[in-house]
Amino acid sequence: MIEQLIEAQREYFKAGKTLDVGGRLSYLKKLKSTIVGYEEKIEEALKADLGKSPSESYMTEVGMVLEDLSYTIKHLKKWTKPKRRSSPLAQFPSKSFILPSPRGNTLIISPWNYPFLLSLQPLVGAIGAGNTAILKPSRASANTSAVVKEIIEKVFPNELAACVYGTDDINNEILTYKYDYIFFTGGKDVGKKVYEAASKNLTPVTLELGGKSPVIVDKTAKLELAAKRVVFGKFLNVGQTCVAPDYAVVHKSVADKFVEYLKKYIEKLYPDALESNNYGKIISDRHFARVKNLIDGNVVCGGGSDDVARKIEPTVIYPASLDDEAMQEEIFGPILPVLTYDSNEELFEIVDAHPTPLALYLFTGKKKNIKYILSRIAFGGGCVNDTIIHIASTHIPFGGVGGSGIGSYHGQKSFETFSHFKSILKKSNTIDLPIRYTPYSKTKDKLVRFFMK
Repeated sequence: MIEQLIEAQREYFKAGKTLDVGGRLSYLKKLKSTIVGYEEKIEEALKADLGKSPSESYMTEVGMVLEDLSYTIKHLKKWTKPKRRSSPLAQFPSKSFILPSPRGNTLIISPWNYPFLLSLQPLVGAIGAGNTAILKPSRASANTSAVVKEIIEKVFPNELAACVYGTDDINNEILTYKYDYIFFTGGKDVGKKVYEAASKNLTPVTLELGGKSPVIVDKTAKLELAAKRVVFGKFLNVGQTCVAPDYAVVHKSVADKFVEYLKKYIEKLYPDALESNNYGKIISDRHFARVKNLIDGNVVCGGGSDDVARKIEPTVIYPASLDDEAMQEEIFGPILPVLTYDSNEELFEIVDAHPTPLALYLFTGKKKNIKYILSRIAFGGGCVNDTIIHIASTHIPFGGVGGSGIGSYHGQKSFETFSHFKSILKKSNTIDLPIRYTPYSKTKDKLVRFFMK
């Protein structure tokens, strides 16, 4: 079935049916109106899979897809136009330009933690850039994946975009075929398998992975506001976010006070978390057991859980150390270890003890500290004096670096990710300078050296 689908999409693309920008726009507009019509059904699916409230579902998934669609629909015609560039004097007379072109047949593999957002947002870029697409969402978020499949089948012909998911056989089979581009969001272990499979056909990839993303709080930070924003970013989707603050590193002189503010806002924002409809659940029994086992050390807040509902209270470990269980892997759950530091050297040692993070969050009141720390630490993207919200902007790209990912997307960058930019030099037929042709001479050499230096 998958092989037949890929072949149908390949023929559809070769026939040039994706090239018309007006056609792309009509599909994107239809996708947007269909999502609006399915909003309630999407929210019900996200509630069933992850326990998300309607407010959180719209803010972090549905609304972000709609915003990306609106932005793309508004700017797509401009993005697809050839971009003029200067020509070297040695090639006079000529014109140079860059021509955006679709990559071809694409595969998008999405995860379970934001199953609607991370399925549809890359698809917007793929279709906007003029590609065909096969989407494979996660089985773990089965309810949302089913709705995503229903929406895609309602909006697109299979030859343009299709959704497949199901058994282990499908998961293993789908990577055995050749694509022109693969876009993967998920964990590092699966990401390595995707990269290995892509390498067999020299297929270019985007890998959106994860890592232990630090929060840094120095002694000049506005501690109460910092704590409030850390609580928001950490416990959104019960910590099951690739850019969630994984741990905090706080200057020793303010650490006690910062932790008291954390406890204050956990109590204020998530009272009775295990019974709250505004607080989600862990995706599966396996992940629940893994996260629960990370609750070790000096628990100063939370720590409780409900095995039946797969809920874990917002939990703070303080003071934490690099030897704690929660510091050995990406937590991906509602546990926040808080470590302390005295000097920048000690801070960098803590951060450098882990692979390159996908995000970094710095809370400070000094411009000097912003410039120094942001330039000193490698990371994908992040915020100063806030958490997580950088991923909500269509105006800046989102992606990792090193072990946290390859490539980026969002807004115009999504279009660029799913495009190849052909470099074209158009030479005039009216003049043909003889200096490049043999036989060469001293006069020709002088002219070449005059133009090319």
